[in-house]
Amino acid sequence: MKARLPKGMGGGPQNMQAMLKQAQQMQADIENKKAELEEKEYVVSSGGGMVEVTVSGKREIKAIGINPEVVDPEDVEMLEDMLLAALNEAMRQIEEEEERELSSVTGGLNIPGL
Repeated sequence: MKARLPKGMGGGPQNMQAMLKQAQQMQADIENKKAELEEKEYVVSSGGGMVEVTVSGKREIKAIGINPEVVDPEDVEMLEDMLLAALNEAMRQIEEEEERELSSVTGGLNIPGL
């Protein structure tokens, strides 16, 4: 006795073509979403607003703002720490948004390289 699959199911040529078309559409959607995310800018501050950085979705630093009150020649290390904190937070936000937006396109599939 042979098992039969419901009509439209199975590995027939039509099903394979539909899967390929769906994969191509997903790839196009992913590329569009990536381009959209690269255009965004993320503005993050640290030290209670004393340091502000602007980073693009391409992870390029666009601007750094430093409140003159925080510039202390005796404590350059604190300024460096605030810059690092702001930059790392901006990168984290970019990563989170990328993950969230791309998973909405892929339906939660974990696709290597994305």
